[in-house]
Amino acid sequence: MVIRIVFIFVALLLFCYLVFVSFFFRETRQDDLCHDLIVVVKDSLDKHFVTEADLTSYLKRVDLDPVGKPIHSINTELIETELLKNEMIANVEAYKTPSGAIKLEVVQKMPVLRVLGQTGNFYIDNDGGMMPVSRRYVAHVPIATGYVEKELAVTDLYKFALFLHDNEFWNNQIEQIYIHPNGEVDLIPRVGSHRIMLGTFEDFRDKLDNLQLFYEQAIPKVGWEKYSIINLKYKGQIVCTKK
Repeated sequence: MVIRIVFIFVALLLFCYLVFVSFFFRETRQDDLCHDLIVVVKDSLDKHFVTEADLTSYLKRVDLDPVGKPIHSINTELIETELLKNEMIANVEAYKTPSGAIKLEVVQKMPVLRVLGQTGNFYIDNDGGMMPVSRRYVAHVPIATGYVEKELAVTDLYKFALFLHDNEFWNNQIEQIYIHPNGEVDLIPRVGSHRIMLGTFEDFRDKLDNLQLFYEQAIPKVGWEKYSIINLKYKGQIVCTKK
């Protein structure tokens, strides 16, 4: 009987000890201060729209720098929301690490077209959104000039630019897109001195498929310098103007 009482007493002491230790360390962890902010810009080798220094400096300006603050008081969702106000950023993930740091994983936007038109100078990204031009970095994408309205830029022109971006052949071929006042489109290729009259953006895939076939079959015979204009306006036809 005595042994049983002693056993229960020891077990009770052990339970109380475990509860105390758990509570003590939980409170200690809550009072721990954030010792570091780790910023990873995942696509920084390809694009340089934002840097670690940019993001760290911005968080300090808006009083969201987590370093030195209690870990339990840091709102990572608020940090994400604030950084997503940057028009160069596509996605942000902020989270607390077991070592007591805050880590940011940042993905920059991917431009597929630059617009230099009467409505301004800006990029169109791969989601069809507008993003500003950076003073630090120039993206090597096709340029759209002429009478480019913003509505056109984020609709038909965006779809065309995304097609170019996803098509290795045409991504290497087309350098500039010129929009006429009547909405017709000229393309300036990287190779050759000719101009491509696309007409409207309607059926542009079929038009470019025909042109690619023409490039592969006819150009090797006559050379890149034979024509000044290649006209794709008429369905199923290619009309060439000699120099």
